[in-house]
Amino acid sequence: MPLRNSFHCTLRLAALAALLASAPAWANDYAEVNQLLRNGKSAQALARAEAYLGSSDRAARDPQMRFLKAVALTDSGRTEEATAALNQLIEDYPELPEPYNNLAVIYAGQNQLDKARAALENAVRNNPGYGVAYENLGDIHARLAYEAYAKAQGLEGRAASVRPKLRLLRDLLQAPGAGASAK
Repeated sequence: MPLRNSFHCTLRLAALAALLASAPAWANDYAEVNQLLRNGKSAQALARAEAYLGSSDRAARDPQMRFLKAVALTDSGRTEEATAALNQLIEDYPELPEPYNNLAVIYAGQNQLDKARAALENAVRNNPGYGVAYENLGDIHARLAYEAYAKAQGLEGRAASVRPKLRLLRDLLQAPGAGASAK
């Protein structure tokens, strides 16, 4: 579905840019993992992130690299591990908006839209200027609206009134670039 693919791509790019900008001392390590992710080498990115995180106690607590590891896990299809990594990051650093946004991407991909919405609301609460999370929240609301209208269509006398709304939302959700983004 376009929502999931766009959601992952945007989330990944926005978060990586924000995280890389915040830690110039380790920029080479971050840049290397980021480049591997961009090149679709998630297994290598994961190995590099794990090596970095295992290099010292300080590195093991590094929220930026832990986040990149979660992205690599997600990209590797290891959704349960990625979810656990993001939840642990949220527990340790509840003020960071990116883990909530990426968690929402996973939830949206699993059609757990209420959980995705809640995660995104936390992301924008933590960073009211986080445009990617607002866009993703709009996408989730559109999907929730579509589901509500689809249910209404099946109820007696509602088909004619909701059909145009469903068509508009379907077009919106299937438009190029529509959908939730990671990072």
